[in-house]
Amino acid sequence: MTTSQHCNELRRRLIKGGVSASVLAPLLGSGLLSPTTVLAAEWHRNAFTARHIGDALNAYGGSSAMESREITINAPEIAENGAKVEVEITSNLTNTRSLAVFADKNPMPLCAALEFAGAALPYARVQLKLSETMRIRVLAKTGDGKTHVAFREIKVTLGGCGG
Repeated sequence: MTTSQHCNELRRRLIKGGVSASVLAPLLGSGLLSPTTVLAAEWHRNAFTARHIGDALNAYGGSSAMESREITINAPEIAENGAKVEVEITSNLTNTRSLAVFADKNPMPLCAALEFAGAALPYARVQLKLSETMRIRVLAKTGDGKTHVAFREIKVTLGGCGG
């Protein structure tokens, strides 16, 4: 990179930063943009760091889940590459508040946990990394405190977690 290219890049960054600051300054001054409490779901640290499926289910609170056909898992029957397996999940259970995706044989089984508020559609499309052929399970928690589960077997021809 030549000196003139470097100066041009530096000038662009300075102009971008100045424009951004001038746009945001009135909003900050008026109180429209003020730091407040972040509305985020509770992080399930013990469930995400568990090394066995049983421990992950217990930590997440899904060890006594009832099997349900109201949860649909759309995933390939055979995944050519375990490093990128796309899974689509929909819950038709009334008042679904959260969905959690577990890959039974992965080094850390809990892959995703999603929280839904209000009338949000309990739908998710996630990409999983699967270490080998295994069963995945989706847990859905409803507003009444019940937990439901659905299963799907996915055959992996090329492992994604170091295989």
